Amino acid sequence: MLLRAGIQSYMKYMLNLRVTENRTLNADYCLLKLTHDEVLPAMLPGQFVEVLVEGSPTTFLRRPISINFVDKSRNELWLLIRLIGDGTRQMAAYRQGDIMNLLLPLGNSFSMPEIKTTRTLLTGGGVGTAPMLFLGAELKNRGIEPTFLLGARSEKDLLQLDEFRRYGRLFTTTEDGSAGEKGYLTQHSVLNKEKFDIIYSCGPKPMMMAVADYACKTETECEVSLENTMACGIGACLCCVEDTKQGNVCVCTEGPVFNTKRLKWHD
Repeated sequence: MLLRAGIQSYMKYMLNLRVTENRTLNADYCLLKLTHDEVLPAMLPGQFVEVLVEGSPTTFLRRPISINFVDKSRNELWLLIRLIGDGTRQMAAYRQGDIMNLLLPLGNSFSMPEIKTTRTLLTGGGVGTAPMLFLGAELKNRGIEPTFLLGARSEKDLLQLDEFRRYGRLFTTTEDGSAGEKGYLTQHSVLNKEKFDIIYSCGPKPMMMAVADYACKTETECEVSLENTMACGIGACLCCVEDTKQGNVCVCTEGPVFNTKRLKWHD
């Protein structure tokens, strides 16, 4: 077997975490680092959290955020936040010492290769790069050096590059050619030069569908992390339903990680 199936976590916690750092990355992104007085619960690459944002009539529902990284040595959880609405902009205003209420960890995880020589490609676009960092670190810890392929509109939108380089090879594309190869992620030359055993992907749906199409044509295993609207995170609100080959499923509980063979993208 190439892969060990992704794990669904049934133990969920509602915790008040304390902000240790809020780092502005650019005008559209910030990085929040959070801790707790006790050891944080076990979390896996691909899982997400639901953040309670109070103080606004537009933020009644929790906000789903991918787990960007878990620093066990510092007992820290990292969240990469894209500022796109009232909820995320309020998160960007948090300062050191502020308290955030989170429901975690939610969803399933990416599958893990059982063979150390497995050639893995981790692809991400926009805020979809967030879970790729945690996944890459876990693969590295297991003796597998991942290859990262990150895409963005321009150089300023390529985030956490030094962190990615700590765990594997890094390739980038930008639509305007300001960094890496010019074009879309699926046009990068590494895809023509090398063969991979499994591809992981997260980002805009058109990007993930293009990655899945490449994987299908090259007969490569592929897992994607869907970004459907997940208002509750526990399968109660039905906001995130995805029509799969097995019927309608809640992405927040059946996913967010799916093998693309389960999806109807190639039908």
